[in-house]
Amino acid sequence: MADDHAHIQDFFSVRAANWDSRFPDDGPAYAAAVGELGLRPGGTVLDAGCGTGRALPSLRAAVGPGGTVLGADLTSAMLEAALLAGRGTNGTLLLADVSRLPLRAGSLDGVFAAGLISHLPSPGRGLAELARVVRTGGRLALFHPIGRAALAARHGRALSDDDLRAEPRLASLLADSGWRLDSYTDEDDRFLALAVRTG
Repeated sequence: MADDHAHIQDFFSVRAANWDSRFPDDGPAYAAAVGELGLRPGGTVLDAGCGTGRALPSLRAAVGPGGTVLGADLTSAMLEAALLAGRGTNGTLLLADVSRLPLRAGSLDGVFAAGLISHLPSPGRGLAELARVVRTGGRLALFHPIGRAALAARHGRALSDDDLRAEPRLASLLADSGWRLDSYTDEDDRFLALAVRTG
């Protein structure tokens, strides 16, 4: 696990300063995905694996000034980039492993996770930890600004049913982790799986 964490931190640390400039047009896609999470004013939400905090402004808008927005990431350089981009004003940033969150059980109304699942050393354990901190009936959004086929092509890989985000595999993984897959969208210009915390 420590080796996995070091690999993730190394990968993202060297990319943090230029991360937003590599994907400058993703903002509207993030905002649309947050809109589908169903957050309410006054709610409490976590951006799990928040990176440079691109979802934080939309999450803040969704829960309003009376709500609570948290952003957790394993890589301090990503959190520093979020602060430099001014996104720290939208929520509280935590240097934390999403597989071991410093949060009480059932304390969140929802979790937004962009590009997270493929970077979890143990996806089932990570999803179970997210379930632990979300109240029964709370929601999870697993998002990526491009779909599985486009992402596979970007990385020079063939699309595979073994992909963690393939619908049957993801539905099973979520069910085993305390979630029920509620909707699934995999299009060229976005991936969005919405799940509900079972209780």
